[in-house]
Amino acid sequence: MRGFMVAVLIGASAVAMAQEERAPMTTTESTAGHPYVGLWVTGDGRIRQRLLPNGRYVEARGDNELAYQGRYEVTGDHIEYWDDTGFTADGEFVDDVLYHGGMVMHRTD
Repeated sequence: MRGFMVAVLIGASAVAMAQEERAPMTTTESTAGHPYVGLWVTGDGRIRQRLLPNGRYVEARGDNELAYQGRYEVTGDHIEYWDDTGFTADGEFVDDVLYHGGMVMHRTD
């Protein structure tokens, strides 16, 4: 099964989730639970997108570690994003490459 649903967190779990979202982009987080969870990076390393196991993402651009963040859902090889500021985007995974918003991203962990 390649799709999954996002769980809603309430109370203390929401605080823990918010703290995880603000953590620096590293490659040490677990990738268990879904094959696309992890860090995706453009070839030049400027844009780094972490797909978290809790259905949230954090995107860094250059020195800005929190350029974008929000939730995501994967259905098959298609990903939908809902940014916390209100915009939406999508992308496709093809042969372990993420094509998103005109970018080509490769998984680094």
